[in-house]
Amino acid sequence: MRTRIAIVYNKPCPSRYDATGETKAVVDVLQSVDAVYQALLELGYYAVRVPLSPPVERVRRDLNSLDVDLVFNLFEGFCGYPETEVLVPETLEEMWIACTGCHGSVLKLTIDKAKVKAMMKAAGIPTPDFQVLNPRIMHMFQLKYPCIVKPRGEHASHGVSERSVVNNFTSLEKQVKAVSETYGGSALVEEFIDGREFSITVLGNSSESVLPVSEIIYSLPPGIPRILTFAAKWEADSPYFHGTGVVCPAEITAGERECFSGLAQAAFRFLGCRGYARIDLRVDEAGQIKVIEINPNPDISPGSGAVRQAAAAGMTYNQFIEKIVKLALEDGYYEKRGSPYVSKRQTGPDGDTAAHTRIQTA
Repeated sequence: MRTRIAIVYNKPCPSRYDATGETKAVVDVLQSVDAVYQALLELGYYAVRVPLSPPVERVRRDLNSLDVDLVFNLFEGFCGYPETEVLVPETLEEMWIACTGCHGSVLKLTIDKAKVKAMMKAAGIPTPDFQVLNPRIMHMFQLKYPCIVKPRGEHASHGVSERSVVNNFTSLEKQVKAVSETYGGSALVEEFIDGREFSITVLGNSSESVLPVSEIIYSLPPGIPRILTFAAKWEADSPYFHGTGVVCPAEITAGERECFSGLAQAAFRFLGCRGYARIDLRVDEAGQIKVIEINPNPDISPGSGAVRQAAAAGMTYNQFIEKIVKLALEDGYYEKRGSPYVSKRQTGPDGDTAAHTRIQTA
């Protein structure tokens, strides 16, 4: 009997991103959905696409109506409300339905980038010094310039542009005001590390494996900050897009590779990530590695960094998707919680009858 998989994702809709010109990141999820759907079919799974729209009650109803063995979670939250990203995994956990990627508790935590950075610092995981600021408390600023100003709770580089790196109080104040007003109340300000930038995708549950390291290579005009802006990721006709490249595997020493991989795995385990996550790093002028961000359930569209790293490890796109599926089915999360759940689907398409649980191998 074929494993039945529902690909769950957020249906693009009007949002605050329309006013900021950042709709491309929202629509791009459809490319991931189509690619994952095709891969699952070619792998022999039964797959169905399930778009989700507000309100919350409708989402719960739609998820409750699913009769599947696994949900492939591509839901990134309702447009303009990234905090709703946790809705799908939390609901599925209540229903004892297995889900790809990180659990709801991890997604809920990483919505607040400042909180994660504070936890990393407390645990001894190196990350740049930072503050959370808004226009009312600018007098409390105490970091060293240059700084980078980001939305506190956004993904996909929303709100990140060449104006995000500031070198004086006037620019800082202006950018904090813009980010706070557009993206909800406060801004994350951190000391900017203008060094080499790397990313690593980690796969695993109780044990992890690390895909080859990628390095972001910038060839931008002088004076333009070397950062992954929204334009660098999503606007193909922008100077940032053309001036931002990737080398994978990165040209680094064996020792550097070991250090990067060890730190990425430590961050992955520290947050309790499962399935897959991407860790972004930078190296400061003293040669110290700093974790910039931990990204659970990162972009896995065919052109994404995670897929590029999988290819460097010798995996086809279909093999990468199947790895994510198997990690979800082998997670053991529900077994550890003592789940009594047995799939509603007792009879297979060919008429055989089996009381199989949702936690099974593909």
